[in-house]
Amino acid sequence: MEQWLKDDERLDYLLAEDLRIIQSPSVFSFSLDAVLLARFSYVPIKKGKIVDICSGNGAIPLFLSARTDAEIIGVELQERLADMATRSVLFNNLSDQITIRQADAKGIAKEIGSEKFDVVTCNPPYFPANGASEKNLKEHLAIARHEIHLTLEEAVQSASELLKQGGKAAFVHRPGRLLDIVTAMRTNRIEPKRIRFVYPKEGKEANTLLIEGIKDGKPDLKILPPLYVYGADGKYTQEVKEMLYGKE
Repeated sequence: MEQWLKDDERLDYLLAEDLRIIQSPSVFSFSLDAVLLARFSYVPIKKGKIVDICSGNGAIPLFLSARTDAEIIGVELQERLADMATRSVLFNNLSDQITIRQADAKGIAKEIGSEKFDVVTCNPPYFPANGASEKNLKEHLAIARHEIHLTLEEAVQSASELLKQGGKAAFVHRPGRLLDIVTAMRTNRIEPKRIRFVYPKEGKEANTLLIEGIKDGKPDLKILPPLYVYGADGKYTQEVKEMLYGKE
């Protein structure tokens, strides 16, 4: 096992998918948001081409591989995280399906193909890049969480450039950016079609937004039922439990 890991890395289980993923507490570990986005996104069952931008350590490509036979490309700017993702793909014997590219999401369509992909997923940095908020974060975490190298608008533009007409883009973000993301999607020819709000538990404000749109789609927005992460007992709800651990 040691030959797969570097520094303080560990090999964690993705239980629902029966896969393993390399993570590091000091560099990067995926959050529940990645699980939610991977489950929310449309994917073709058989053939197709998918791109995940802002891939981090490759969690979303791994999650998606359990739902589809389509080709998946993960795009990650940071060399260390792209390396972790690549090793996870190799460990799970998924290199025939998943390719990790260490590259900037901005302009990535020029490298891997414009308007040729069926699905784009993206878990972008959430927070504005101001000195105070990123001051105490390690560089890897700061780049992943703050719009230092990629803004929300740039992420949506990149998704649009990659998508073929009728292709679908799915994003996870914070509810406070709802109008920003809808505006960015429409500006870039992605018509919002499905929205789902995620709540810590009943009675609390939503803290996560899932949104999917179709390139050059017709206006017809559906608001899906709310998703609650925890029940009144403080444990994961059945829906979230199945996402994380699979059906019993």
